[in-house]
Amino acid sequence: MRGYTKGQAMAQTIKTHGLTVAATLHTFIETRALPGTGVSPDQFWAGLASIVQEFGDRNRALLATREDIQDKIDAWHIGRRGQPHDPRAYEAFLREIGYLVPEGPDFEIGTENVDPEIAEVPGPQLVVPITNARFALNAANARWGNLYDAFYGTDALGDTPSGRAYDPDRGTRVIAAAKSFLDEALPLEGTWAEVTDMDALALKHPAQFLGTMEQGDWRGYLFENNGL
Repeated sequence: MRGYTKGQAMAQTIKTHGLTVAATLHTFIETRALPGTGVSPDQFWAGLASIVQEFGDRNRALLATREDIQDKIDAWHIGRRGQPHDPRAYEAFLREIGYLVPEGPDFEIGTENVDPEIAEVPGPQLVVPITNARFALNAANARWGNLYDAFYGTDALGDTPSGRAYDPDRGTRVIAAAKSFLDEALPLEGTWAEVTDMDALALKHPAQFLGTMEQGDWRGYLFENNGL
């Protein structure tokens, strides 16, 4: 640990269920992550210790293999620095060291015994370091997006935007497409194109309305669709 002597580093760890855990992580798990989950600290650490014991050696072997392959790839490029790239020779080399392997038979993956968060809820699944607040926030926000941006910046309308300046005609098409989408996802007694007052919305399925969020003069409306 940079900045600590060996004795100081040991003081920054806690032993539990055969694990040596950084004190800051131990505190976070027990005071911030677990409360409200129904999982006790003892259950969590015992479960983690079991996983580490079962998969620790296998993971160490995999990491050693990855490091060995990376060292060979680095040596390949260093040894051919300044030479023209030979894609065929490079592919043969990658196959020789086991980085590329023959394509296997077709297979299917089911969602049995997979958490509902992954099995049933659509959206990107990201793994980020919990110590990086910006990455963690990005991961949470990855489930959310701006509908206008999604239509404007992609080919969802059948074409892609041209030029860097805002295209008012495309913007009009985007608004129409977004309201049409809302007519399907959050159907009203009328249509979203007719909405002039959000407080007077008449949802066909009132349970989709979850509440509002307010900040100063701004008000946001929260709805649910497909579990999101």
